[in-house]
Amino acid sequence: MIDAKDIETDDILRILPGETIPVDGIIIDGNTSVDQAVMTGESLPVDKEVGDSVFCGTINRFGAIDIKATSQGEDSSLHKLIRMVQDSEKKQAPIQRIADKWATWLVPVALFIAIVTYFTTQDIVRGVTVPVVFCPCALVLATPTAIMAAIGQATKHGIIIKSGETLEKMGKTDTVAFDKTGTLTYGKPEVSDIISFEPDIPKETVLSLLASAEVRSEHPLGKAIVEYAKKKNIPIPDAEGFRMEAGRGIYAFVLGRTLLCGNEKYLKENGIDIQKKVTDILSDLRNQGKASILIAADGRCIGAVGLSDVLRPTAKEMVEKLCKMDTSAVLLTGDNRRTAEYFARQVGIAVVKAELLPEEKVRNIVQLQKEGRTVCMIGDGVNDAPALKTASVGVAMGAMGSDIAVEAADIALMSDDISKIPYLKRLSNATVRTVKFSISLSLFINFVAIFLSFTGKLTPTTGALVHNAGSIFVVLIAALLYDRKFDS
Repeated sequence: MIDAKDIETDDILRILPGETIPVDGIIIDGNTSVDQAVMTGESLPVDKEVGDSVFCGTINRFGAIDIKATSQGEDSSLHKLIRMVQDSEKKQAPIQRIADKWATWLVPVALFIAIVTYFTTQDIVRGVTVPVVFCPCALVLATPTAIMAAIGQATKHGIIIKSGETLEKMGKTDTVAFDKTGTLTYGKPEVSDIISFEPDIPKETVLSLLASAEVRSEHPLGKAIVEYAKKKNIPIPDAEGFRMEAGRGIYAFVLGRTLLCGNEKYLKENGIDIQKKVTDILSDLRNQGKASILIAADGRCIGAVGLSDVLRPTAKEMVEKLCKMDTSAVLLTGDNRRTAEYFARQVGIAVVKAELLPEEKVRNIVQLQKEGRTVCMIGDGVNDAPALKTASVGVAMGAMGSDIAVEAADIALMSDDISKIPYLKRLSNATVRTVKFSISLSLFINFVAIFLSFTGKLTPTTGALVHNAGSIFVVLIAALLYDRKFDS
C-alpha cells in the first residue's frame, strides 16, 4: 500500500474490488467492471479486460486487476477535468446588460440638452427642470426589478437562478444541449424484456432462475433483475455455489440446475451453443440501447433478459415545446452510440454526439458557439461540469446531480423536472421583453418630459412628479412577472 502521490508513470498497481483507481492506466492482468460515470456519465459499469484503459477517479466494482500507470498527478484525466472547469470559468465573457448600453451616453446627453435649453430659452428654471425629469431612475430600475420578480417566480417552481445575467442569456438561447444519463433518463436500469428461447419454459421461470442466480451479485444489472422479480412477486429460490467472473458472468446451482448467466462470450467460453435466433435478438436489444443477460441451464441457452435506462416521461413533450419556440436540441453524452441514438429518437432529437469525454463535450459546445449559437447545457454529473461552465447558460439537475455540477451551473432544477425547461425559456423571454419595454417606456416618458420642460409646461416640482411616476410604472410592470401564469 502506497500513497497515491508516490505513484510514478509505468508503475504496476493492483486495484482491488471497490477501490477508486488512483491514476490513468492500462490493464495488464485481470478482468473487471468499472464505474466510470465520473468521467463519461455512463449509467452502467463498463466491462474491462487486458489492454483496456482505465481513468483516474473511476471505481473498480468487481474483479481485482493489475494496471500500468500511464499518467498521474496533474497529468491525470481527473485533474484535467478539474482544470477544464477552472479554465471555463475564466473564459466566460460577461454579458453587457441592456441598461448599461443606454447608461454610457444617457447622462451626457441629458446635461447637453439642459445646457442647450438654458442658452436657448434664457430660463434657468427650464434648464434645471430638464435634468430633473431626465434623471435615469426608471431606466436603472427596469432591469433589477424585472429580474427580482422573475427569480422569485422561478423559485416558486423549484428553479434556482443564480444571477440576473443568466436570465438575460437564457432569453437569447437558441440551442439546448442535453446530457442523457440522469437528465433525459433516470440513470437507473430496469428490466424491459424477458425472452424465453424454449417453448416449454415460461418467461416467469426464466426470470425466477436468473433472479436466483443474481441475488448475491453486486452488479447493478443483477440488482435490477432481483428488484424487478420481487416487485412482480416472482419466487426466488436459494442458489448454491455462487461464483462470479468479473465483467463476464456468474455461475450458480439452482433447483438442481447448473446455471450460467452473462454475456454471449462468457456462455460460449463455457461450451454453450448460441443459435442465430439468439444473436439476432441480442442485436435487436443492442439497437434499442439495451443491455442484455443470457441464461443457460444445464448446457442450453434458455432465455435472455433485456435491461434499459428509463426515459423521463416528460422528455419528449419538453423537446417538442422547445422546437415550437425555435430552440433546437442536441444530445451530448458519454454513453455508447447505439444507446444514445435510440433515446434521441424517442424524444425527437436529431443531432447526437455520443461516446464523448468531458473535453469533447466542451469542444462541441465551443463549436456551436462559433457558429453563432447561444447554447444552454443541461447535465447532472461531474463529467458535465466543464460543459456547464463553457455554455452560455448551464442548468444542473439539483436533486440528483453532483455537487460539482450544481456549483458549476448557473441554474439548478431542484425537483429534477426537465419539463420545467420550456417554462424557464418562456420566463426568460418574458423577462427580457419586460426589461426592454420598461426601458422604452422610461425613455419615452423622459423625452416627452424634456419637451414639456423645454416649452415651460413643467417646473422642477411637476417634473419630479412625472419622473417618479415613470419609476412607479416600471416597478409595477416588473411586478406583473411575479404572478404571471406560464405554461409549464
